[in-house]
Formats: sequence, structure tokens, C-alpha cells
Amino acid sequence: MAASAGPVLSREEVDRALARLGAERDAVESALLSLQDHAGLRLLDGAELTGRTQERWAVVGQGLPLLWALFDRYSEALASARAVRARKARPGGPELTELSELLTGDAVTVPGGAPDGPRLLGAPARLVERVSLDGLMDRMNAWYATVLEVVAAADAVWTALPARIDLLIAELRRVQTLAASLGVRAGTHPLGDDLDALDADLGGLRAEVRSDPLALWRPARVPAQRGTVPDGGALATPSGVVDTERFDLAGRSLDGVRLELENLLRLRDDAEERLQGVGDLLQRADATLAEARRARGEVLAKIAATEVPAVPGPASALRERIVVALELRQSGQWYRLAPLLDALEDAAAKELARARQSLTEVTQPLAVRAELRGRLDAYKAMAARLRLAEDPEVVERYEKARWLLWSAPCDLRAAAAAVARFQQALRPEADGPEANGAGTGTGAGTEQGGAWTGGEPVDGQAVDGRVQGGRG
Repeated sequence: MAASAGPVLSREEVDRALARLGAERDAVESALLSLQDHAGLRLLDGAELTGRTQERWAVVGQGLPLLWALFDRYSEALASARAVRARKARPGGPELTELSELLTGDAVTVPGGAPDGPRLLGAPARLVERVSLDGLMDRMNAWYATVLEVVAAADAVWTALPARIDLLIAELRRVQTLAASLGVRAGTHPLGDDLDALDADLGGLRAEVRSDPLALWRPARVPAQRGTVPDGGALATPSGVVDTERFDLAGRSLDGVRLELENLLRLRDDAEERLQGVGDLLQRADATLAEARRARGEVLAKIAATEVPAVPGPASALRERIVVALELRQSGQWYRLAPLLDALEDAAAKELARARQSLTEVTQPLAVRAELRGRLDAYKAMAARLRLAEDPEVVERYEKARWLLWSAPCDLRAAAAAVARFQQALRPEADGPEANGAGTGTGAGTEQGGAWTGGEPVDGQAVDGRVQGGRG
């Protein structure tokens, strides 16, 4: 028997030590039973492991059988100590010495040189070692913590990822079906290539999760080599997190592809209506250009010495693109139709705006004539209020302006000058309060921003279509 590790224990100390060691033995047994039934352990035992998990489990997988072997030696040593204590109700010196050796001395023989087990750095490997019960408990604690860390980490990965990956793959299949219905395939469209890449990534990730879960585990600290068996045998929560970065990235990528495909799906549902809208815009543009051409002929016939801009023809190139869009819609090439339809809507809106601008430019001389006619009527009303309607000069100037404005072709320059002279004929009598009020109310002689300011019209003001006012 080995020499005593220390002073001889008293009877009370022996009883306390036996109670403590017995409680620790029960806690170890409960923990080992829980570990043996751990789902992660069963999966590790039955899985075809690769990579980091294979390397780690090749060492740690020996831990559970060794733990049971060490536990048996611990239980045997504790049973021997209890048997010695049971010999006498009040043990004497020889019994206390033997109990002290069994409880505190290196009285337990265990296998030496266990892989990954606690060992002093540089110490030679031995086939057997003698340790105390406390030392044996430390060794079991170290192995338990090491095995539990690997088992719990693998189980955490297997719990967190496979089902989520399978759901994401199922969603990928649904999106691939949608893509095929829209004519989006690998090699013909970037979205098809993205879906193929996602399929390969998720398949590789699922295989890695199954065979090498520790590759996707990020421990919060260096994997444990020594530890403590939890009280009551409860399994400890692994200290770390599951690395879901690749899974999350694949999920975001799939969401992006799905959104683009849903946009194409909406395009498929709305394409006919949108193409009809483009056609309607072009019809309105054609009608506006036709009106502009008719108005140009009227202006050339009714307005003298006026440069009228030419009216552009219809956008034939735009109609050719509409034919292409209809063919793409008929063949279901929605991913090619999407940008073309956007461009067609923009071009059709611009074509309508161009037609309206052309009509405005062409009809500007008629608007100028209508504005001058309105002024002439306003000045005639003013003449009546000023009691000048019978004045020969006023009558003469009015008839001259009226003849110029209602003759065809109308000389806008001469008509504008005649209207201005008629207005000036009213000014000598417009000095009293009534005349001033009348002038203010109608703008005679003081109007700002009009075709005149109380004198002769500015040269070219009415002729080039810049006279202010609405169209008659």
C-alpha cells in the first residue's frame, strides 16, 4: 500500500469525506447517463464525419468509454473505503489510517497516457498510474468537459441549421419553378445563373452541416480540456454560437432573385395593358400631329408673312419597337420585355409631349390674332364709356384695325400697329377721374406685360407670336 498522502483523518473527517465523495459519485453517474443519451452523441457515433469534426471526434470519441472505466475505478475505490468504515462503529487507529490512505492518498490505479487526457507537459507516458480519488475526479471532469463540448456543439449546429437549410432549398425549388415559367434559365439570364449558384451553395452547405458540424461552430473560448461535472448531472450549454453567415447570405440572395422574378411575373400579368397604354399614347400623339398639320394649313392661309414651323411625322421607329415587344410577349421572354416596355412607355410619353409642343408652336400666330381681336373689342368698349364712339378719328382707326384683323391673310404686324393707334386715339380724352378709372379697369394706356405700353408696339412683338394673352 502506498504511503499516506497526509495526516490521519479523524472519524468525523472520514465520515464527511465519504459523504462528499459519495455525492460526487452520484452526480458523475447522473451526468454520464445523460451524456450517453445525448442526441448529439448518437449522431456523432452514426455520422460519416469529415474535416474538423472527424479529427476532433477521433480523439474525443474515446472519452465516454474511458469515463465509464474511470467511473468504475472510482466507484470501486469508494466502495472499498465504505467497507473499511463499516467494520466498526467507532474505528480505531489502524482503520483510520487505512481510510485516510484510501480517501486522500494515491490509492487508485488507472490507465496511464490516455490521449487528450490531463497530463503534465513533458511527463513520460505510463501504462498505469496511481491517483487519489480527488485526482481521479479531476480527470473525469476534464474528459467530461471535453466530450460534452464537442457533443453539445455538434448538436447545436445540427439543431439550428439542417431544417432551416431544407426549408430554404424548398423555397429555392419554388423560385426555380417560377423562373422556368418566366423563361429565366441558366446561361440565358443572370437570374438563372444566380439560382444555379444558390443551389450549389445550399447543397454544399447541407452536406457540410451533416458531416462536419464543428466547421460551423464558433466557440466563445478555446475548447475545454478540463472542466467540472455539473451538479445534478445536468448538461451544460455549449459556450459559442452557430455560424449562420453562409445560410443568411444565401437567404438574402434568394430573396433578391425572388423579388426580381415577381416583378417579371407582374409584368407578365400587366404587359397587355401596358402595351395598350403605349398604343393609346401614340394614337393621341398622331391625333395631335394631325391637328397641328391642319392648323398649319389654316395659319398659312389666314396669316400673312409668317414663318410657321413644319410638323414632324409619326415615330415609325417607335412602332417597330412595339412590334418587337409584342413578339417578346407572345414568346414569353419577359426578362427581355421588361426593359423594352419601360423604354417604350417613356418614349411614347415624350412623343405625345413633342406633338403637343408642335401644335402649340404652329397655332401661335392664330393665338396672337385672337389676342389682338380681344384687345380691339376692349378698346371699343372703352371708347363707348368715354363717349368717343362717334368720333370720326376713333371710328376710322377702329375700322382700319378691324379690317386688318378680320381680313385674310391677316398681316399681324400691321394689325398690331392699327390696334395700338386705335388705343392711342382714346388717350387725349382720358384725363378725368372716369377715364383714369376706366383706363385702370381695362388696362388702356398703362397695361404692363401686354403687346403695347401706350405707344407704338415694339417692333416685331405681335408678328413673331410673342403677344401675351389667351387664344380666341
